[in-house]
Amino acid sequence: QVQLVESGGGLVQPGGSLRLSCAVSGAIFRIIKLGWFRQAPGKQRELVATITSGGLTNVVDSVKGRFTISRDNAKNSMFLQMNSLKPEDTSVYFCTAGYEALGAYWGQGTQVTVSS
Repeated sequence: QVQLVESGGGLVQPGGSLRLSCAVSGAIFRIIKLGWFRQAPGKQRELVATITSGGLTNVVDSVKGRFTISRDNAKNSMFLQMNSLKPEDTSVYFCTAGYEALGAYWGQGTQVTVSS
């Protein structure tokens, strides 16, 4: 069974940085697609970034230039480096995975709060 566990969330001041991690188990990691979503209170879950099995990345415009997605196939892990954080980045961040498409598997989420 595929399991995803996020870590690295917390409270940070505006302009600060955080690095989220997603540990994946029970999967053929090297061929699985990965991504990050986030959900703020009262809002729908939204896509943040994706990375293919081959390492091709995509980030949404609202975080472009600030967030970087990466994966380490040797460690069965995915990361989201978040720089220049803004209060509007405050959300619960979820990692997701799938062989054909994202969304087949989800982590439990990690809270990121950007506030002074």
